[in-house]
Amino acid sequence: MAGEWREARFDELCDVSRGASPRPIHEWIAQVGIPWVKISDASSAGSRFIEKTSECIRPEGRSRSVSVYPGDLILSNSATPGIPMFLAIEACIHDGWLLLRNFRGLDKLFAYYLLLHERAALVEKGSGSVFTNLKTEILKKHKVRVPPLPEQRAIAHILGTLDDKIELNRRMSETLEAMARALFKAWFVDFEPVRAKMQGRWRRGQSLPGLPAHLYDLFPDRLVDSALGPIPEGWKVKPIGDLAEVLGGSTPRTDQAEYWEGGTHHWVTPKDLSALSLPVLLDTERKITDAGLAQISSGLLPKGTVLLSSRAPIGYLAIAEVPVAVNQGFIAMKPRPGISNLFLLRWASAAHEEIVSHANGSTFLEISKSSFRPIRVVSPSAPIMDAFDRVSRPMYRKVVENERESRTLAALRDALLPKLIRGEIRVKDAERFLKRRGLG
Repeated sequence: MAGEWREARFDELCDVSRGASPRPIHEWIAQVGIPWVKISDASSAGSRFIEKTSECIRPEGRSRSVSVYPGDLILSNSATPGIPMFLAIEACIHDGWLLLRNFRGLDKLFAYYLLLHERAALVEKGSGSVFTNLKTEILKKHKVRVPPLPEQRAIAHILGTLDDKIELNRRMSETLEAMARALFKAWFVDFEPVRAKMQGRWRRGQSLPGLPAHLYDLFPDRLVDSALGPIPEGWKVKPIGDLAEVLGGSTPRTDQAEYWEGGTHHWVTPKDLSALSLPVLLDTERKITDAGLAQISSGLLPKGTVLLSSRAPIGYLAIAEVPVAVNQGFIAMKPRPGISNLFLLRWASAAHEEIVSHANGSTFLEISKSSFRPIRVVSPSAPIMDAFDRVSRPMYRKVVENERESRTLAALRDALLPKLIRGEIRVKDAERFLKRRGLG
């Protein structure tokens, strides 16, 4: 099979051009306008498609930049070089991107996976004293081996099937997360169930969106004054320290091998959370030994602990789905009896600005455990806390299930990709392999 493959330069397989930036760029950035694709938009996309950007440029900047359209394939050439992405929107790209068009004997989706495979080799050819710069000529002259088009499409289909399933899981999980956040806001920020009863919009035996009939008698029918303004009757204003045991962590000495080598305990830093698109922590970059764990006063925190980064920046959030030890960059919340960790998670997200207002620091903002514990929260009655957990728990469990499956699929894709791209396994064998797993 591999004998039918041919060697070619990238500029023989497609046209390669570079983006451009209007100068000075800060004068062109706008709240509304043409989506402006930054490298960070690629790293935060969570898929092979860029669907949104964090910034725009003024429309008149289009003529000084390079326009891209849905379906275009781009490749980062600086800062974090070698990331291929497809556009799902019309946008403009700056000179930190290369644009690939007019494919000749090269399937575009296969080209995406080929670029992933060739990333290390391309970056090695880059130059730059501050950061690696992947010049246009480097990609143009880079030689690759490619099979005939039908085989390219078959390989791209196999790998694309895995990525499509990962993408479907991501979209489903994002929808579930949005539903859970909306439910928390309705019940515990806007007090919508109480207001609906007060205004006669919700009556016994009636179901409303997010308010099934069997919950009717759990909610009070009036608001009363409190230190935080009107709250549902019977609910209390409490410090968050009454709802969760608030703990921090530390870093065992990194020059002591016995704390790290052969470690089996998950040790979390904010970096582990920064890469998450959903608030579920399944693994950590580093692990520590028993001896390392003994250096951390908070010890091994149980599965279900809510983690909040406490500095640089404040606000990364996740629930640990494995027992973890934490470094000094965290507020760790162990729910007290009767308190849902999902309530704590959603509260910390909704109360972000309030939490940050209690932080201090000259170099960067940081919130200490002593400043965090007194932050006041509206605490519902026990039956409503339990009801919120019962309603939102299935959503969260499905998100965790999706994340676990996606990790497995990504590992499978990463294992198959080099073997398929190099022609080391037959397409038919890979297809049968996926079909046995219900992915064909």
